[in-house]
Parts: sequence; C-alpha cells; structure tokens
Amino acid sequence: MQQKGAQVAFRHTGLVYNRDGQAVRACADVDFTVPAGCSAAVIGPSGCGKSSLLLMAAGLLEPTDGEVLVNGRPLTGPRRETAFIPQDLGLFPWKTVLQNAMAGLRFHGMPKAAAAQRAREALESVGLEGFERAYPKDLSGGMRQRLALARGLAIDADLLLMDEPLSAIDALLREDLQDMLLDFWRRSARTQVLVTHSIEEAVYLGQVIVVFSDRPATVACCLDNPRVGTPDWRDSDGFAAQCRAVREALARAVDR
Repeated sequence: MQQKGAQVAFRHTGLVYNRDGQAVRACADVDFTVPAGCSAAVIGPSGCGKSSLLLMAAGLLEPTDGEVLVNGRPLTGPRRETAFIPQDLGLFPWKTVLQNAMAGLRFHGMPKAAAAQRAREALESVGLEGFERAYPKDLSGGMRQRLALARGLAIDADLLLMDEPLSAIDALLREDLQDMLLDFWRRSARTQVLVTHSIEEAVYLGQVIVVFSDRPATVACCLDNPRVGTPDWRDSDGFAAQCRAVREALARAVDR
C-alpha cells in the first residue's frame, strides 16, 4: 500500500458552466493547497460550488480559469491514483460487490485474477467479506458506503476525494464510518478531501477546514484543526469550541 499522499493545489481556480443558455459561475479565484498526507474538509452553503471543486480535483471537469495541480503538475485529466466517491457513490447496480470493488482496477488494465485478489483484501478491510456475490441493492446504506470506500482502497489511491459520502445514513452509523475513515487515513497517510454540510463532521475529520463563501465559491478562510485523531476529540471542550469557530466562519462567509 502507498504510504504517501498526493499534494493537491488550486491556483486561482474558477469554473463557469452553461445552464439553460446562461453562464453560471460556480467557483471564482479559489486558491488553497492541501498538503500531501493531509485530511481536509470543505464546507460551505448549499450550491456554492463544493462539488464542482472536487470534480476539478478529480480531473473530470476542466477549470475555465486558473488551474489544479497534483504534486506540482497541472492536472489535465483523471489520474489513476485518484479515487473519487460521488454523492450517489457511483456503484454499478448490475455488478456484484466484488465486481464493483474491482471496477477501477479492471478499467486500468489489471488482470482479472490479480484485481479480484486486491478487491477481496479491500472488502475485508471494510468488513464486507462474505458479501462478494451480493449486489448493491442487497446492501444496507452503510454497507454501500463501505463498498464505495473499498473501491478507492483497492486502487491504492494517494488522493481520496469524497463528496458528502456519509450524508444519507443515520447518526450512529455515520459516526462509525467517520471513525473508519479516520483510521484508514492515519494508517495510510493518503490525502483526503471531504466535502460535507456537517460542521461536526468537518471538525472530526479535517486537519484543515476550508470554508467557502456563497456562490460563486471563493475561500472565505482556512482553519487549522490539529487535534484531529487525538483520543476523545469528539467529546472534548476543544471540539465544541472548534465547531463554534466553524459555525461563525460560515455565518461570516454567507454575509459577505
């Protein structure tokens, strides 16, 4: 497994798209860097351009202004080492759990037997061993989240991009999956960028919390959050204080 994440940087990045014949600016002059091995959380008002940011980082959208760099090189398209988990998880309903976990590996040309072995290891790491022949419809919401994560783990990504991956599950299971994401990040040192609407999730998972303004999205502020991963962080007074700081930063960003 890889032991070093990728650095991703946005340099005066902007995006304009066409909607019903009208030009809509989603992002404007976005400028920040996620260091290699960092876990970053991006939070902002609904519809402000957070998902567009991830799509550009994944190489699936091309900026109309500025650029996105990965490890110092301008991004010109999707990277083999980047795993992207969209809001709908991107699972193939006609494929089994094992086939879904293998999908990225097979797309990049890995032989079937080797891909199956790597995928089984990833499924075991997220607690889905024994479900290899099931289909996504047979899984609970939390299990589908784990399957989407397993697909990213299988390709041994150095950059994991997640667009609200835990938004559709209940609170207790969400905390369990947050713990799993935190554990994988600490063990692998891969770079994670998580888009979320949850202040508590951002504070629990983001070493750096990037607060976006309303659309067109710009970076209102970046908050350091160095106690991520320390024991009992979620139950500490510091956690509550950091949540208040993020809430206040969001309020200022919307009022700008």
